[in-house]
Amino acid sequence: MEYEKGLKKVEDSKTEWMKCIQYEDINGVGRLFGGRLLQWMDEVAGIAAIRHAGIQVTTAAVDNLVFKRGAYINEIVLVESRVTYVGRSSMEVRVDVYVEDKETGMRSPINRAYFTEVCIDEAGKSIPVPYGLEPETEAYKAEYEGAKKRIEMRKHRKREGF
Repeated sequence: MEYEKGLKKVEDSKTEWMKCIQYEDINGVGRLFGGRLLQWMDEVAGIAAIRHAGIQVTTAAVDNLVFKRGAYINEIVLVESRVTYVGRSSMEVRVDVYVEDKETGMRSPINRAYFTEVCIDEAGKSIPVPYGLEPETEAYKAEYEGAKKRIEMRKHRKREGF
């Protein structure tokens, strides 16, 4: 596929955001509210996509959202994202969420998801992604190939009505 402005590297889109969980972030059972976490993930995914494309994007889908464990008041949450695949008008963005131990700095995964971000114009119509993606490491190349499988699964689920 030919891209108008060439290729960018995965690292060009990498985005990190941190937050200390406050009372307004927790639900009735004392854990981080899942909807709040999803909001943070969506924002960080969008930033990674904008950093890659250099134009406005919107979220079209969220896949493989898995809550591995809860997070609690005063814990430090790190949300990390990067573009893993670029199609014609959309990009796949992987978002990982960790809780960081205050004493050791060790990070424990609490969530992961894949967001589909679509490039849009001022009228909200989809437009081509100006840059392709150059996965520079073996891990990024494997993620890129995995994205092709995830895209096929999304198309299959859509055909099946899911």
